[in-house]
Amino acid sequence: MCQSLESERLLLRPPGRRDIPAIVPLANDYDVAKNLAKMPHPYSAQDAEWFVANSEEKRAAGTDFAFVITRKADDAVMGCIGLHLNDGTFEFGYWLGKPYWKSGYATEAARRLVAFAFDDMQADTVWAGWFHDNPRSGNVLHKVGLEASRFEPRHCLARGMDIGCNITILRREAYVGRRAA
Repeated sequence: MCQSLESERLLLRPPGRRDIPAIVPLANDYDVAKNLAKMPHPYSAQDAEWFVANSEEKRAAGTDFAFVITRKADDAVMGCIGLHLNDGTFEFGYWLGKPYWKSGYATEAARRLVAFAFDDMQADTVWAGWFHDNPRSGNVLHKVGLEASRFEPRHCLARGMDIGCNITILRREAYVGRRAA
């Protein structure tokens, strides 16, 4: 199984204990956490320790593939991205720390993760959600080929309530067609 994924500017690698000091301040920003379903706020070192341990366990089980997003130029940890196997389909999610927003890193990391899902994991379907008040995430998902599927409430741990969530989907046939174009 592939341990790390590369793109032009990024290296996506499994999270380790060495990443905790970089993850905590980035993830402990409410503007980041409010856009994710399962990230608590405040976000502590204990949360990051749990994330790293859980990531290792689930990767070994073959159900989850979490990666820290690092910049090749300086190995800066910028955020995380990952796949979660659920009922035969892969959900993917990602986040970047605020200093790394608006630089194309999210799109680049998402493209690489989608390629991993279809090319390496042989996924038939990949899906992701974005909260209605985070259209930039919707733009990222659209750029990598995901299309609107449905709208539903989804719980946001940081906000402590259900938020309207746009569910997007990409099927293998569409992914292969995009690559051939």
